[in-house]
Amino acid sequence: MSTRDDSRPGTEEDPVLVGVDLGGTKIAACLVTVSGQLRGEVHQVPTPGREGPAAMLAAIAGLVGQVVAAGTHGGRSPRPLAVGIGSAGIIDARSGVVLSATDAIAGWPGTNVADGVARLLPGAGVLAPDGQAPLVHVDNDVNAYAAGEAWLGAGHGASSALVVAVGTGVGGALVLGGAVHHGTHFLAGEIGHMPSQAAAGEPCTCGKSGHLEAVAAGPQIARRYREATGETSVTTALEVERRAQGGDVVAQRVYEEAAVALGRGIAQIVTAVDPQRVIISGGLARSGDLWWQPLRRTVADELIELIADSTELLPATLGTTAPIIGAAHEAWLRLPQAAGERNEA
Repeated sequence: MSTRDDSRPGTEEDPVLVGVDLGGTKIAACLVTVSGQLRGEVHQVPTPGREGPAAMLAAIAGLVGQVVAAGTHGGRSPRPLAVGIGSAGIIDARSGVVLSATDAIAGWPGTNVADGVARLLPGAGVLAPDGQAPLVHVDNDVNAYAAGEAWLGAGHGASSALVVAVGTGVGGALVLGGAVHHGTHFLAGEIGHMPSQAAAGEPCTCGKSGHLEAVAAGPQIARRYREATGETSVTTALEVERRAQGGDVVAQRVYEEAAVALGRGIAQIVTAVDPQRVIISGGLARSGDLWWQPLRRTVADELIELIADSTELLPATLGTTAPIIGAAHEAWLRLPQAAGERNEA
């Protein structure tokens, strides 16, 4: 399903939202209609991660202002109903406060992103149709990605989905009944730090050992290959994959072990939650059969027949637009208009 629409940007008569994808290196944003179409171009700015929370909030609000200004049509700027932000870190989605984060963004833990951005939006020229600052909703970036994929991507039409992101880390999210399921600590679906037998004794980025991410994430695939061969020049999973395709038996083993470990982790979540679809995103999802075949085989072998035969395992389809669309959609779901539509449905 296309999410692109280069026609007239939203105005007061044409409701729009703003979706923001906040990562460690860049912040991207775009106008998004309430039906999920992107309006205009995606704008982005570098993430001022070393400059502290105040600079971060100003950068987000300023970028939203750029997006709104670019959407001006016939002398009228769009007035977004809400702004949705998918941010790195563990986010309290009720309050918009960062509960925990890596040091990629200095001082990010404890920051109230929702309130901080909302206060700055009027000064950036961003107002809602009622003349006030629009609602700002903040969630974890993987949750935002999952919300987009489940709504209009590979999960479209499914009642529930487990979305797994495999790249520099291993993340995950659950979408149940059309909405992200956060869990008590806002960590539902975070598959990367679940125990994995394949990772016994392996160091994890969280400081503990034995977690799935320690064997399944891209940098860990490269690390395990280096440790097994002593070849310090190999720094990416892509290089390991290339060597495996060229017949390197150590690379083949390390790559397959990563896929098998991930498959077993996915099977555990599927057994407990029973989602209709499993959607795989991230850099490793662009791998070939060397990774996908053992992943699919392991998931199928680990599940009971009833679940294995009917649970779809699919690659994500929306790409980099997924968190923008998903963040906007999550914000939309928190507006009274959306609540009314959901109740009527």
